[in-house]
Amino acid sequence: MNANEQLYGIGDLSQIYVMPAYGGEVFMAGPGMGGGGGGGSGVDQEIKLLTNDAVQELREIPGVIAAIPRDYMYANAFVTYRKLQGFGGIYGVGTNDLTDFGLEAQQGTTALTRSTVVIGFMVPQNFMDPYIRPGQEPPPPPDLYDQQIQLTLLKYDEQGNEIRKNYSLRVAGILAESGTEADFSMYLPLELVKSMNEWATGTRINYNKIGYPEVIVKVESADRTLEVRDQIIAIGFQANTMLDFVQGINNFYTILQVVLGGVGAIALLVAAIGIANTMAMSILERTREIGLMKAVGATNRDVLSLFLGEAAGIGFIGGLGGVLVGWLLGQMLNVVAVVYLAQQAASQGGIPPSVAVYTPLWLPVFVLAFSTFIGMLSGLYPALRAANMIPMMALKYE
Repeated sequence: MNANEQLYGIGDLSQIYVMPAYGGEVFMAGPGMGGGGGGGSGVDQEIKLLTNDAVQELREIPGVIAAIPRDYMYANAFVTYRKLQGFGGIYGVGTNDLTDFGLEAQQGTTALTRSTVVIGFMVPQNFMDPYIRPGQEPPPPPDLYDQQIQLTLLKYDEQGNEIRKNYSLRVAGILAESGTEADFSMYLPLELVKSMNEWATGTRINYNKIGYPEVIVKVESADRTLEVRDQIIAIGFQANTMLDFVQGINNFYTILQVVLGGVGAIALLVAAIGIANTMAMSILERTREIGLMKAVGATNRDVLSLFLGEAAGIGFIGGLGGVLVGWLLGQMLNVVAVVYLAQQAASQGGIPPSVAVYTPLWLPVFVLAFSTFIGMLSGLYPALRAANMIPMMALKYE
């Protein structure tokens, strides 16, 4: 249960990432170090491109509330703020407000304009002084909100000479931490990134001819994500969502639950046999006592209730011991696992988990009730034997 809660924080499950398909392969275009990259892979054959008409087709699918094209920075690039240099994945998005992606601002705004940039939570951590001397203390991450930064693009001519182009941008907003790629990204209007890529490649970009490398589809509810994804695939595009990852993890948990359930069933059977054996031996040892009880007026119901109560008590005590041991082991695992996972999250820039093992209140209550029932069920046959004893024969038993 806790694992699902942690997983459901890894991204927006109502978003679908759509890409054109090349003979079953996916066109991948991604940012390189500092925003460079953007190469594609696939088979050279007729495909259905993510043109503006295709984007409109995606928007008309029932359940879709937005289809937003996204492009990447093709040129090598770095960002300068005073004496510091930094980098991050640079994206151009076809929307005026990043709230369409479910992102929120920690400072400033999520709105995009041609002269501003919205950066992720971790982007300031990637700034460093390129001229720092050995032994010098590195400068702290800069506060970039509402500051002017310079984005520098790099390319080379045929003679190998470096050519640079600078853009002065104001940081209009810093996004709240989300634990996704947005934490390390810088967002610009799509048209601005398109003009930068045209300068970097030296060719004019027409999305109606080459298509967008990626379109992000926003669905009205996570419950309809897989349904919409299947419709997108039927149209002819590649589509994936974080829900696919969550489902894969859930399938693993299901298999794990079946395995552990099998182990638990074996342990339960052994425990039930043990309780039945204990009660049977107890009845044999107390046969004369049972005969005496019946001789002084105890009914079959009284004897049956006595021994069923004892069997239920054995089951309850066993269940209580199991609950206490399991809870203590869970707390010990929490102490170790949370510290380790927090260190991993800190090194990778993720959100540290608050708890590793979570025990819902209903679980120990159910365990106690179920163990009591199993104890009672296991002692039913010995208790019936005791209740049906003939007093005279029981008193004669040696």
